[in-house]
Amino acid sequence: MAEELALLVADVFEAAGALRRAGEALAGAEGQTQARWQLMSVVSEEPLPVARAARRLGVARQGVQRIANELVRDGLAEFRDNPDHRTSSMLALTPSGRRALEAITARAEAAHRAMGEGIAQADLATLRALLRRLTEQTDQWAEAEAEAEAEAGAEAGRVKRGSRSRAATDRLPE
Repeated sequence: MAEELALLVADVFEAAGALRRAGEALAGAEGQTQARWQLMSVVSEEPLPVARAARRLGVARQGVQRIANELVRDGLAEFRDNPDHRTSSMLALTPSGRRALEAITARAEAAHRAMGEGIAQADLATLRALLRRLTEQTDQWAEAEAEAEAEAGAEAGRVKRGSRSRAATDRLPE
């Protein structure tokens, strides 16, 4: 089981690399990058603060902020006031940004038809369900590991503090 999972992980990384390269080519054909495409896609349904967009993408806020600033500079997005938080603007697509996203999406749809040629829709649905399950179980494992490490670190800190206190009290005059 563990060996098969290790091989699957390697296959997923290989597939992710191939899909990333394809995504760069698709976005590049429209003068964009995959990162810009992903951010435009995330804010296409509703304006979002950069921090929330970064969380949805699973990447660092600073990188998303840089890309957001580029999109604004190029007229593809704009910052809007955030009614819930005065200092955290919302990123929204402009009409030019929507057109750019639509063009990339159309290219992607054609590419997806070609990439999926000969793969049954039921097989794709099963694969997606299994990947979502694996992702969920991996996240649960990672959370449990982080909690265990935090607990071990806290315990080590308590032991260390306790031994320092005993050492200090051993030197006190009687």
